[in-house]
Amino acid sequence: MDPATRLLALQNPDGGWGYRGGNSWTEPTACALLALEDQPQAAGAAARARAWLQRLQRPDGGWAPHPAVEQSTWVTALVVLLGMDADRQGRAIQWLLERTGEDTTLLNRVRRLLLGIRSEYSQEPPAWPWFPGTAAWVPPTAMSVLALRKVHKQQPDSRLQQRIEQARQFLFTRMCQDGGWNHGSSRALGFQIGSYPETTGLALLALHGVEQARLARSLALAERYLQECRSQEGLSWLQLGLLAHGRRPAAPEGIPERNPLETALRMLAAKAAGGRNVFLE
Repeated sequence: MDPATRLLALQNPDGGWGYRGGNSWTEPTACALLALEDQPQAAGAAARARAWLQRLQRPDGGWAPHPAVEQSTWVTALVVLLGMDADRQGRAIQWLLERTGEDTTLLNRVRRLLLGIRSEYSQEPPAWPWFPGTAAWVPPTAMSVLALRKVHKQQPDSRLQQRIEQARQFLFTRMCQDGGWNHGSSRALGFQIGSYPETTGLALLALHGVEQARLARSLALAERYLQECRSQEGLSWLQLGLLAHGRRPAAPEGIPERNPLETALRMLAAKAAGGRNVFLE
């Protein structure tokens, strides 16, 4: 069974996709839509999935990760990347522009200074958290960069460009000593923390267009990770990140897909290898 047919077979009756079956969630549904958007046999499934996502937009303009969650979160960036009608898209973009990690705000920096709490970083550019009111992390920041970059390419806006540049600087401040990225900090209590394959690939994807000399260690590490990784999610993000910088190393074969999200990401990586990286359009 080809990946598109397999992904369509996993769609829930409500139009969405779950992580491992069961209830529909925003992240796998948005990724499935990105993967299926050029598949003629998926038109009906895509329409049902978009209808499911539209019902999930909250009054503040953002998206919740699940119908039972009463708060907009980082998944808003995925829906912006996917694209909605002008009104929904505009409110979602505004929601993203109004969010920043609590640790990167001026108020928080002043509070830490008064309490004598030393930061691990000399620079703390604004970036995005998983949930509003919490610290900024690498994956939601990288995804927000990709979403705002796509919008900015269609309709240039200085506000978007400023946030993109600030977020990219945040990613550089959070680069681990080995050149990769983990989900959050590269250091804690003065000690270096290691990186992960999937977050390294995602960060490299968000840093598309940056001079390769600044990313030499990161690209070399991603190529090594690609040969060692045994997770389809990790492999897909590594491929997407490397392809964004013109690298085309062969990935290991036979790594199984464990859920709809991994099937969707594998399809997106295959598209990028064929010349169409939907995250960079």
